[in-house]
Amino acid sequence: MTPLLVVITGPTAVGKTDLCVAIAQKFDTEIISADSRQFYKELAIGTAKPSEAEMKGVTHHFVNSHSITEGFNANDFELEALNLLDTLFLKHNIVILTGGSGLFIDALCNGFDTEIPDANEEIRHELERLYEKYGISILQEKLAQLDPEFYKEIDLSNHKRLFRAIEVCLITGKPFSALRQGHKQKRPFRALKIALNRDRTELFDRINQRVDIMMETGLLDEVKSVTQYKSYNALNTVGYSELFEHLEGLTNLDQATENIKVNTRRYAKRQINWFTKDGEYQWFHPNDRTEIVQLITNNLSTHTEH
Repeated sequence: MTPLLVVITGPTAVGKTDLCVAIAQKFDTEIISADSRQFYKELAIGTAKPSEAEMKGVTHHFVNSHSITEGFNANDFELEALNLLDTLFLKHNIVILTGGSGLFIDALCNGFDTEIPDANEEIRHELERLYEKYGISILQEKLAQLDPEFYKEIDLSNHKRLFRAIEVCLITGKPFSALRQGHKQKRPFRALKIALNRDRTELFDRINQRVDIMMETGLLDEVKSVTQYKSYNALNTVGYSELFEHLEGLTNLDQATENIKVNTRRYAKRQINWFTKDGEYQWFHPNDRTEIVQLITNNLSTHTEH
């Protein structure tokens, strides 16, 4: 029987964690995180990392697995997660992959047509010079020219991500988005892709509430504790960038908090756009637990009969 990787994704704050833990318990299996920020040991509050209580005894892989000082990209995740799955599928017919980082999910399920190249120091220095002289808008314009598709999906406030996407375009001579298209690489498992969503008003209310809870539970102190690492790519992200600006005196705390909410809502829309483009996803409300369990059961039983 070919093992089944159940992908459960969706925008931030949609309710992935509770659902995935319940399904993992139902099928007696383990969870792999494809959240590109929950990998990092030093970050917890701003990444909405699940607590021990929320995990309910279910093993979560790639949570607290790396340091923000380590380079860890989608290629690295693909290789490490494939090795892990070889082991997990010896014990389980089904494993759950969850998170909101579409590039990491695509890397594991499909692979890349070509390996993402290493950084080019000459190109990186030139992009840094442009950024320092003209600001982030010059990077946004450059990516819009080189890869209009990825421009619609990337976090446009993250200059490090913009650096990387532009750099890959210039090194390979083709759009960064093209690296995840074309022929899928053969995998020793089947992938069942499930995407979660809510009414936009409901989702945005949950995002705003989550940000308020993060602030109440110490996000500002967490950001202060990693200030020395703020140049690292892992921290050039929503929830951290805005508070670094506050600590530098560029905004007051209320404005920084509102900026986090606005940027998180924008990020959620980009996530939905990314997953909508993949026709293999079947969409559910997180409360459709019975239907989701039935879909997984049917996929297991149908394959067993064959």
